Amino acid sequence: MARNSSPEALLIPPRPTRIAAAETPKAALASPVVIAGVIVAALYVGREIFIPIAIAVLFSFVLGPLVDLLRRLRLGRIMAVAIAVITALGIVAALTTLIGVQVADLAGDVPRYRDTIERKVEGLKDSALGRATDYVANIGRAIHQAGSEGEAGNKPAPSAAGPEKPEEKAVLVEMRERPPGPIETAGTLLSPVMKPLATTGIVFVVLLFILMQKEDLRDRMIRLAGSSDLHRTTVAMDDAARRLSRYFVVQLALNAAFGIVIGAGLYLIGVPNPVLWGIFSALMRFVPYVGAFLSALFPLALAAAVDPGWNMVVATATLFVVLEPIVGHIIEPMLYGQSTGLSPFAVLVSALFWTWLWGPVGLLLSTPLTVCLVVLGRHVDRLEFLDVLFGDRPALTPIENFYQRILADDPEEVQEHADLILQECSLSAYYDEVVLRGLELAARDAARGVLTPEQKTAIRASVTELVEELSSRADETPEAPAAAAHRLVTGGERNAPACGREPITPAPGSVGEAWRREGAVLCVAGRGFVDGAAAAILAQLLEKRGIGTRIVPFSEVARARIDAFSPGPARIACIISLAISGEPTHLRRLVGRLRRRMPQVRIVAGLWRADDEILGDAARLAALGADENVISLRAAVEVVLAAVEAEPRALSSGRVTALSASGRTEPDRANSDLAGA
Repeated sequence: MARNSSPEALLIPPRPTRIAAAETPKAALASPVVIAGVIVAALYVGREIFIPIAIAVLFSFVLGPLVDLLRRLRLGRIMAVAIAVITALGIVAALTTLIGVQVADLAGDVPRYRDTIERKVEGLKDSALGRATDYVANIGRAIHQAGSEGEAGNKPAPSAAGPEKPEEKAVLVEMRERPPGPIETAGTLLSPVMKPLATTGIVFVVLLFILMQKEDLRDRMIRLAGSSDLHRTTVAMDDAARRLSRYFVVQLALNAAFGIVIGAGLYLIGVPNPVLWGIFSALMRFVPYVGAFLSALFPLALAAAVDPGWNMVVATATLFVVLEPIVGHIIEPMLYGQSTGLSPFAVLVSALFWTWLWGPVGLLLSTPLTVCLVVLGRHVDRLEFLDVLFGDRPALTPIENFYQRILADDPEEVQEHADLILQECSLSAYYDEVVLRGLELAARDAARGVLTPEQKTAIRASVTELVEELSSRADETPEAPAAAAHRLVTGGERNAPACGREPITPAPGSVGEAWRREGAVLCVAGRGFVDGAAAAILAQLLEKRGIGTRIVPFSEVARARIDAFSPGPARIACIISLAISGEPTHLRRLVGRLRRRMPQVRIVAGLWRADDEILGDAARLAALGADENVISLRAAVEVVLAAVEAEPRALSSGRVTALSASGRTEPDRANSDLAGA
């Protein structure tokens, strides 16, 4: 199925993949694997080059809005880029200097902290834990002494031949190196900082060129992505760049604010070097999962080393325990939306992969780099597999998900999926947009002969159980949808069900006695194996509006048994068939049999899977012989409700409801947000 366009993603129409005629399926599979292996090997071997480039690309997304702001202030591109880069370089240099000063100050106080730790250890020895430790140590010493005495008893007696000769003492030889010269000393002192300085220089040089040649790089990306539709590709690339810039700027600002609050809190608590731990906490928030733990570990250890008691440790732990959930579970969802667009599994795998590939720097960059890949996958058709692998949107649409679960005979998961969607949709919308379309997929597979009898039985049982479970649920749209359901229905999934806010017009306050009788509306199932379940769904929706129904299996209205069929107090017969394709000859014959058996009853035909050609041909529709032709459950329910409202006016017979060019009946057109062809 095609992906549904949403505000979160502008998709490019899919293009056919061209495979050489001589290429075998095995070679077609091996080629992407080989390419992926070459890319990973290149990233690993050339990490000294690719790490600065990756950092520069991420910085370009952060500084891009600043450059655009300076350009709007009538500054030239060169001047705007220079100001932005110099500002970023100054901030990085200031933070680096501050970190160095704080680390040097912390290293000078290590001996004092060692004394505090030793006193705490001595205090622990006096406690019950210390006594238990001493008890275990005494047992170990006793065992060791017993072994030593045994070895001493087994030693041979001294020889009677006389005293042994004294051993010769070894001569100690000391070798001294030549003192290093000034150049060697300078090299030793500068070598630890030369590599970071070189990396920083490369980052800012690459950053300068990226910001200077932004449009040229975008054009080259468009060329790589495919330039058959320049307008849509350009819009997609610009949209992806804006979203990435907004995400990284918000993330950087939020992490910086988190570090400032942590530093201020540690300063009030009295933990030494609060500026260092504030910067460290801000950086660690870029690391998924373990970042929050690491950011709290070192301040807690330092608090334990400084305070003779435990009050500072408890206060520091409380600061992190309270602040981290507030930022992670309340503030971040408000700023980022519902999520970063990554699945939890993808975040974990990407962290492991980039750490293995590039070390600690890769761990810091893992989430931003994976976000970039997912955004590209949502905007570029050729990279869509990245969105499928790492994105948080399910790979299957709700319709496909429903069909897969009933095919797997998993009614519990079917019910859970229904409960989630029904937090946003009305019951009739769920039946129309998910269940019936999923049953259409089952009917197509049955027509192709790919479903076994056991699978058909399991599908019927799962749908029947679902309908029974939903029999007590009211057919109304929820007032306040849950967040998970809202994400599922309003764009979190591809082809999410179109849940209209307007419910189906309710039945009149007083339904006539004739319509309340059981069998007032006949829900006639077609010959398909899932038509009985679809008829049960329609009957349930009508019964919720106080209308009496009766489900009629296809076997009761077959040619051999139609003469014995008793319509009872029927006033309308609704035929439901999901096996319509091409010219529905069998449906025309079924309508004819019902017409001959009960000429006074109004007949409604459900064209659930009719193609557009039939819907646009009024003559062929009239040839069916039905009084009404509907293409959704909503339309069928509204036809019955219109008949109830028209009571006691006589209903004209022989009328075929006109269908619009889009294939919708008049009742369905008024609520086209829920009807589906």
